[in-house]
Amino acid sequence: MDVTILGIESSCDDTSAAVIRNGYLLSNVIASQSVHEAYGGVVPELASRAHQQNIVPVVSEAIKRAGIEKKDISAIAFTRGPGLMGSLLVGVSFAKGLARSLDIKMIDVNHLQAHVLAHFIKEEGEDNRQPAFPFLCLLVSGGNSQIILVKSYKDMEIVGQTIDDAAGEAIDKCSKVMGLGYPGGPIIDKLARQGNQEAFQFSKPHIKDYDYSFSGLKTSFLYSLREWMKDDPDFIEHHKNDLAASLERTITDILMDKLRKAAKDLKIKEIAVAGGVSANNGLRQAFRDHAARYGWNIYIPKFSYTTDNAAMVAITGYYKYLDNDFCPIDLPAYSKVTLK
Repeated sequence: MDVTILGIESSCDDTSAAVIRNGYLLSNVIASQSVHEAYGGVVPELASRAHQQNIVPVVSEAIKRAGIEKKDISAIAFTRGPGLMGSLLVGVSFAKGLARSLDIKMIDVNHLQAHVLAHFIKEEGEDNRQPAFPFLCLLVSGGNSQIILVKSYKDMEIVGQTIDDAAGEAIDKCSKVMGLGYPGGPIIDKLARQGNQEAFQFSKPHIKDYDYSFSGLKTSFLYSLREWMKDDPDFIEHHKNDLAASLERTITDILMDKLRKAAKDLKIKEIAVAGGVSANNGLRQAFRDHAARYGWNIYIPKFSYTTDNAAMVAITGYYKYLDNDFCPIDLPAYSKVTLK
């Protein structure tokens, strides 16, 4: 019997719906919000209003592109958290209403777990190469920087994480100070390709074990900029490519140093990366370099699976469906939590 999962994602500023049947992706629709660019970050109230406008057409389009009817849906998987509460409530409430109207099961999904399991999405005609258990996953996004030991689809352990800012937050804040706009990740990545990554040196943290810290790097970057601009008010404009390249290289080095240590200590060579920052070209190249040097088997997601998307929610829901892991309809959303 076919298992068809409708996934709904609304944790931040992207409204997304996807359909997965028997582990294979049939559709993945995303509506992004450009309204936040003028504010230099996501405005929660504006995000929740946009979700309300987008949720119905996005879900309808996902079902249409999948070539199915609502009666074919086995269960609805939805992002329960973590995320912005107002945004989450839109997706959670819609999922509850639709599930009740169709009289089908609901599956709550942890947003962070979904990013990891994005590596198990299958597509017709694709290679569909997947990591073997156990594997390490570097989860890097705007709000999270974690090294996760993945023992199975439902057994994950955080072995290292940031103690302050996440890598994505540091990039966004540095981009904002440079006057480059929001979100900073794609902008910094584009400029870095044209710059010299050895042009500037920024401080790196010395944190024990596998934990991260990016607050010191951010402070070092901002302090250095102020000093350089005293002599040249147009310093940023003159050196933005080199600044972006050096910042990207420093963050990549910090991320890879701890991941390399964890892989060595735990004797694991199955290594994956996930989350929005995994779209960064410098980080992707670092993974390829480490694979060649240390014999890692690496897994880098398609660009469409790096940002928040419902395909990763649906595949997580698919595996929970196989385990009969459903949730009651009165389950509330949550804004902050780590992996269970």
